[in-house]
Amino acid sequence: MRQILVAPFFALCLVCVVLIFPQLAARRGPLAGSLSPTRPQTVLPDLIVDQASLRQHWVVRVEDLPAGFCSVEEGNITPGTHTLVRFTVSTPNIGDGDLALGDPNAHIAAGDGLYEFATCHNHFHFRHYALYELVDPATGHVWRAAKRGFCMIDVEKYGAYPGPNNNNRQFLVCGAPNITGNQGISKGWADTYVWQLGGQYFILDGGDGQDVVPPGNYIIRITVNPGFIPVGGEPCRFADPNHPGVCHQLPESDFENNVSQVTITIPPHPGRQGVGPLKNEPPITEEPIDD
Repeated sequence: MRQILVAPFFALCLVCVVLIFPQLAARRGPLAGSLSPTRPQTVLPDLIVDQASLRQHWVVRVEDLPAGFCSVEEGNITPGTHTLVRFTVSTPNIGDGDLALGDPNAHIAAGDGLYEFATCHNHFHFRHYALYELVDPATGHVWRAAKRGFCMIDVEKYGAYPGPNNNNRQFLVCGAPNITGNQGISKGWADTYVWQLGGQYFILDGGDGQDVVPPGNYIIRITVNPGFIPVGGEPCRFADPNHPGVCHQLPESDFENNVSQVTITIPPHPGRQGVGPLKNEPPITEEPIDD
């Protein structure tokens, strides 16, 4: 009888080793359940920039930017009164898969280059998530925005609802040192950076060391998950199949639909009430951050 039972028992143990132990190891890994280039997704996200939201949410106006604003510190802006253009950016995930990043603390510990610590905000900023550009269409000259860091969470439902993306929010916490986060964008959801947030603006009067922006027509161009060329040993997480040497921080099914732009008019004297779809909004006395 003992000889008859040994074989089935051995087979059962082998099944346990094969099926259970790899799952335990995966859960114990620092990036378990989140984005890792060693475990490529089979169903990919696809990030875009919501052009309609951008077109409807911008304003050129005069504001006071005190030294206590983190965007003033991070953007090397001279504190004081400035003319600027504020805008909202929404980045929906229209793909078939979730963009799951998990806890920034785990990525910092792994040294994978996704996040860096922002001392002013006391939390982690995602690197190379979006590129904000103000473009002069006549000359091609480009100005950069004050925004320096991002935290990806599910903010707004995007697309048909109910429908194929009838799913709940999954990613809600940015995280901070010793505070577990869970970042990402679920399919059918959008991460939205409203115009009041720190850094959601271009300085127009040269107060950040860039050229003064003369009155006229300009383009706000937003690129999500922009391509970049690694420097100084920076890792290339996801190579762009259509542009050799170009890398992206996040996996996508389509890297070619990541840009949206709108045309705005910058007047000579916008005043504090402002010009644009968001004119007459109240002044910002405290700078909210995306945490």
